[in-house]
Amino acid sequence: MTFASPLRRSLLAAGITAAALCGLTGQAWGQAKIPMRISTPAVPDDWHAKMWTVFKDALDKSSPNQFDTQINLNATLFKQGTEPAAMARGNLELSAISAFDMAKLVPEFSIFTAGYVVRDPAHQQKVFNGPIGESLFKTVSEKMDVTILSTAYLGTRQVNLREVRNVKTPADLKGIKLRMPGTKEWLFLGEALGATATPLAFGEVYLGLKTGTIDGQDNPLPTVRAAKFYEVTKQLVLTNHLVDSIFIAISNKTWNALTPAQKQSVKAAAVAAAQYNNENRIKEEAQIVDFFKQQGLQVTTPDLEAFHKAVQDSYAKSDYAKVWPAGLLERINNTR
Repeated sequence: MTFASPLRRSLLAAGITAAALCGLTGQAWGQAKIPMRISTPAVPDDWHAKMWTVFKDALDKSSPNQFDTQINLNATLFKQGTEPAAMARGNLELSAISAFDMAKLVPEFSIFTAGYVVRDPAHQQKVFNGPIGESLFKTVSEKMDVTILSTAYLGTRQVNLREVRNVKTPADLKGIKLRMPGTKEWLFLGEALGATATPLAFGEVYLGLKTGTIDGQDNPLPTVRAAKFYEVTKQLVLTNHLVDSIFIAISNKTWNALTPAQKQSVKAAAVAAAQYNNENRIKEEAQIVDFFKQQGLQVTTPDLEAFHKAVQDSYAKSDYAKVWPAGLLERINNTR
């Protein structure tokens, strides 16, 4: 019979203890919270940043100790625009992605980057929460490996001019150098509005307005206030030409691994987050008009039907419309 030495007995005991600990750790890992990493370029004071706290709180309340929700603001986790690819790879669980992002892989989604397609925030919700949204979101899931959970209101873009002008129809913007973001989609929209679309970096817009390099710019009203464009402009024309959206999305890899009850909780949390964002954004936009009037800006409303018709006619004759499913624009227009 061979007896183990004291040293050998100690090593054996240590090995057994380590194995036991590994087993316990493996058990703990099996019960670990599901990571929910969120990446957004939004700054802390933005409603699109605050809505993620609503999402986290709702999820923690409905599914306690099941999820580890990690909110990463200011594009600190992934750069803006790279989130969809990260989710498709399984490197990111959640983000809010734009119609422009989705149109890159789902060309028919480009209809929502066109002017006067979505009328207002209420119309936006009816379109995306109905059969149109359901069909398009299914295609997004198949082509992008992400599932859309809810639709958030990003703001309504208006025209902001450095000099007062009587603007009733797109013809009244003829000759106006209107700054637009420097992509072909944005420039086409500027031309469709009747202006001379002029690409200029956002950081140069204030000086451009001040010096007359440009005659105007377009942005949602909260952006006009935040960037202080009201200091170098005299008029807001409430064209309402683009009701923009952003979509709370989850990686299909994460979504498909959830139980039905967990999916329900995650979906409900996303809906609550979007609703919080939408209510506060709409409230801010309504109040902000008074702010601009107090700053001395003239706030005018043109013939919106004339703008609507001219812009949609421009798109109907363009290459953009060729990738839109037949009848989709009419279905969107007829959604009430």
